[in-house]
Amino acid sequence: MLRLVIGRVGSSIRNTTVTRATTVGIQSCRNSHGLVESDEEFDARYVNFFNRPDLDGWEARKAMNDLVGIDLVPDPTIICAALRACRRLNDFALAVRFLESVKDKCGSHVKTIYPYILQEIRPTLDELGINTPEELGYDKPELALQMPDDM
Repeated sequence: MLRLVIGRVGSSIRNTTVTRATTVGIQSCRNSHGLVESDEEFDARYVNFFNRPDLDGWEARKAMNDLVGIDLVPDPTIICAALRACRRLNDFALAVRFLESVKDKCGSHVKTIYPYILQEIRPTLDELGINTPEELGYDKPELALQMPDDM
């Protein structure tokens, strides 16, 4: 009987000790923010990700969605790597949609940032045969009627 009581007391002490240690470990992980990534490291991480030969369509969309969720306009090197990944995946629609999202990320500075980006990625666009949304006419409504005053 004494052995049974001592065994249960010992196991309950062990369980409370383990639970506290685990809780402390989780809290310390949540409080640490990790290393701060420089701009060059960030660009290199995404370029290397898009240059992976085993990249599939879901991973490419996930990475592009993550880029859209971050408060920045992607660097032209990242955009070129993403466009090459779209070409490898044979996904023209994804490439055009990504260019649309890049234009949307420019926000109120679209007249200054977007022409610069197009200028930087133009050789890649020509090499891969990808058109911009403006070249495809996606910047204008499809069924827009002309104003009667303008006729």
